[in-house]
Amino acid sequence: MVKVQVKWQGKKYPVDVDTAQPGEVFKMQLYSLTNVSPDRQKILVKGGQLKDDTDMSTIGLKENAVLMMMGTVGELPKAPETQTKFIEDMSENEVAQALAIPAGLVNLGNTCYMNATLQCLKAVPELKQALDKFKSSSSSGGGSQTSVQNKVASSLKALFDQLNESGEGVPPMVFLHMLRQMSPKFGEMDPRGGGYRQQDAEECWNEILTSLDQTLGSSGNDEQSVVEKYMSGTMVTTWKSDDASDESPTVNQEKFRKLDCHIDSSVNYVSQGIHKGLEQVIEKRSETLGRNADFKVVSRIARLPKYLTVAYNRFFWKASESVEAKIVKSVKFPLDLDVSEFCTPELQAKMRPAKQYLRELEDKKALERKMAKRAKLDKDNDEGSANNKNVTEDAEMKSEDAKPFELDAELKADVGCNP
Repeated sequence: MVKVQVKWQGKKYPVDVDTAQPGEVFKMQLYSLTNVSPDRQKILVKGGQLKDDTDMSTIGLKENAVLMMMGTVGELPKAPETQTKFIEDMSENEVAQALAIPAGLVNLGNTCYMNATLQCLKAVPELKQALDKFKSSSSSGGGSQTSVQNKVASSLKALFDQLNESGEGVPPMVFLHMLRQMSPKFGEMDPRGGGYRQQDAEECWNEILTSLDQTLGSSGNDEQSVVEKYMSGTMVTTWKSDDASDESPTVNQEKFRKLDCHIDSSVNYVSQGIHKGLEQVIEKRSETLGRNADFKVVSRIARLPKYLTVAYNRFFWKASESVEAKIVKSVKFPLDLDVSEFCTPELQAKMRPAKQYLRELEDKKALERKMAKRAKLDKDNDEGSANNKNVTEDAEMKSEDAKPFELDAELKADVGCNP
């Protein structure tokens, strides 16, 4: 350590200089004494002006030497407009909002089916926007179905607002009351247990979407409701019998809101279950043969919605005991579900450029991950560096292949579809 005096604006400041440190450290010491930021400091030493990377042991500092510093104090940092609040001083609600922790729903007695449905609906931002614009109509009678559906939409809007503002579990009592008014089935009591019966989440999903489709569709200026636009697709179904080869195939087109995943002992993945639901053999009367015949029924998606619902068909009628039994079987599902194989050839052709672009991006990411892993393992190995170079070149070539594409004009114009 060398003790020196630094003169600035008529005052002298004693400073202990560690000559083993660069000039930047010395400037920071002066900053703490004078409030002159290092980039504004001009310090004259032997050989010229002190720089950040100057080796302090080479400038010949002597004990009690006087150094001159020039520079002005810059504008002091302004205090934050909003006072900083530490997490220890926050309430539970404030912590949940600050950390973006989603609030849960309280189980009101076998209402897990409804709570799961509501959490799924809350994940659709377009639905939340439509509910924010919704204004309940008072023209319908208080007990009419339309009036009850309006109340369901209003209570759902209020419930979503509560979930956004609360950091604790929210009891959906008002919405549950309105749901049971609209669909009394969900208010049935269990004769064995005395409480409310367990219900199916798929049935709850269908009832709520049907109600919102009618309510939100009639309240806005759009020709389509948010449910039809973003959560409904179009299915093309072809009926063909091998027994009646002279009979022309029957082709039907209809709207759908969900894909059924049929589960049996052979189904281990969700795509297998969807395939079983879209390709079936059904017996019906053939007008050509004049009798019943087996028809192969093949369904394909002609319009894919932005939000696609897949329902696991876990219940079947057990005739021997006259009860509805549940299929308890693990069915795996991917985080990214590719349903292009279930689309019509026309829709597949429209989506192909986007699918190819995404595949190339994923290949590029895979190469970059491989490159990073190899660089980490072989960073001190010459051979590893050569291999890393080859991977880098492959990644750059792949990056050049992933060129922007032009989305199909029809898909671009179809707001709410999934290209």
